[in-house]
Parts: sequence; C-alpha cells; structure tokens
Amino acid sequence: MAETETGVHLSPNEAAELFQGGSQAIDVRTDPEWDAGRIKGARHLEMNELTGAAASIDRGRPVVFYCRTGNRSGMAAEAFRQAGWDAFHVEGGLVAWVEAGLPIEPSDGTIPPQPPR
Repeated sequence: MAETETGVHLSPNEAAELFQGGSQAIDVRTDPEWDAGRIKGARHLEMNELTGAAASIDRGRPVVFYCRTGNRSGMAAEAFRQAGWDAFHVEGGLVAWVEAGLPIEPSDGTIPPQPPR
C-alpha cells in the first residue's frame, strides 16, 4: 500500500476500507476495554504485549492499530512503521469509529470511560 496523505493516521472510514481489503486490525487496549466492545475481526494485543508479539504480525499485509482515542495506537503505528511494517492507526480511535456510525461487537458493546491517570 502506498503512503496515505495523512501518513500513519487514517479516518475511521479509511480504516474500514482497509479492513475490507484484508488489512490486519489490532486493538492495543486493555482486557476490560476489549471486553466492552471492539471492531469485528480485530486481534487483541495490549500495548505492552506488542514488542513480544511483533513476529506474529504479518509484514506482508497492512496493519491498522486502534485504541480508545488514538494515543496508544498512534505510538504503535509509528514504531511499527519505523520497523518496516505498512502500519497505520485509526485517528480518534474507537470513539471516532463509533461516532462515524461504524459497528462494534458485540452489538450492544460500549466504550468504557478513560481510566484516571
């Protein structure tokens, strides 16, 4: 895939198009966030698991990371792009995905509030 105009940042609709084309979706959120709601077909790898699981991510297909609002997934996409993957992230995260009217699973899934820091 060629570099997009936005670099590693994809709108939810651009990401949805890539998913239909066979790209990998990777959710980097925590277990409770994943359990509450996620993009159908996504793989769950918490942010702190990415380095150890990198070899299991197909370098031959684009990979799109996402999280709640795009902060964690943006960092993951940048790191993977620097390491040679065709990597992107959903700008605005799952919040933007849902605001764009795109589905999550389960059908009654939710996006938990951001945990206090």
